[in-house]
Amino acid sequence: MSDIAVRVDHVTKSFRMYHERNQSLKSAIMRGRTSVHEDFLALDDVSFDVPAGSTFGLIGSNGSGKSTLLKCLANIYYPNKGAITHFGKIAAMLEVGSGFHAELSGRDNVFLNGSILGMSRKDVTRKFDEIIDFSGVEQFIDQPVKNYSSGMYVRLGFAIAINVDPDILVVDEVLAVGDAEFQEKCFQKFRDFKAAGKTVILVSHSMPTVQAMCDQTAWLDHGVLKAAGPAKSTIKAYLKSLNVEPD
Repeated sequence: MSDIAVRVDHVTKSFRMYHERNQSLKSAIMRGRTSVHEDFLALDDVSFDVPAGSTFGLIGSNGSGKSTLLKCLANIYYPNKGAITHFGKIAAMLEVGSGFHAELSGRDNVFLNGSILGMSRKDVTRKFDEIIDFSGVEQFIDQPVKNYSSGMYVRLGFAIAINVDPDILVVDEVLAVGDAEFQEKCFQKFRDFKAAGKTVILVSHSMPTVQAMCDQTAWLDHGVLKAAGPAKSTIKAYLKSLNVEPD
C-alpha cells in the first residue's frame, strides 16, 4: 500500500434531521409519540484511492458532501458504513480557528493547537519561530486571538498544521480567506510537500486552482461519487454538468 496515502472504501455517512423533537420524557408522554425525523444521506457508498505523493482535489457544488468527507478523513466524523484508511500521519485544517481558544493569546494557541495535532511541547518550541514567520502575525502573537481577523486565524492555523510535518495534509476552502501573497506561500508549501513525497488533499471551488495544483480529483454530487481520476478530465466533466465551458 506504499503507493496509496488514503483509501476511501464504500463510505456512507448519514445525519438524522429532526422536524419535531421531544425535549424531555414528559413531552414525549404528553404528545404520545416519539420525535419526527428523517435521515439525510451526506455520502452514499463512496470509494476511491488517493495516491501517495499527490495533490488530490475534492470538487462539487455546495451540498455535494465534500466537507463531510473531509471531516471523515480527519476523524471528526465516522462513517455509518465503510472505512477510511490512512497510510501515514495526517493533519487537517478544516475551519477557521478550529482548535483555537478565543481568550488565549496567539502564542498560547500555537502550543495548544500543536498539542491537539500531536506535537510535543518540545517540538512546538523548536518550530515556534518558523510557525510565526510563516503566519506573519508576529506583531500580534501575544494578543488574544479573539481580536484576530479571519485571515490572521487562517494564517496561524495553517502555519501550525504544516509544521506538524504530516505525511498527509487535509485542507478545506479556508485558504480562500487569505490574501494573494499568503495563498501563493501556501501553494508553494504544497509543491514542497509533493516534492518531499507527501500528500495534500484539498477542497476548492476554484477550478483554475484545482487544475493548476492537483494531479487527480474526485467529483461528488449530492453525496454520490460521479468521477475520480486525472484532474483535467474530471474538472471538464464537472463543468460540463454545470453547462460551463472549461478555460
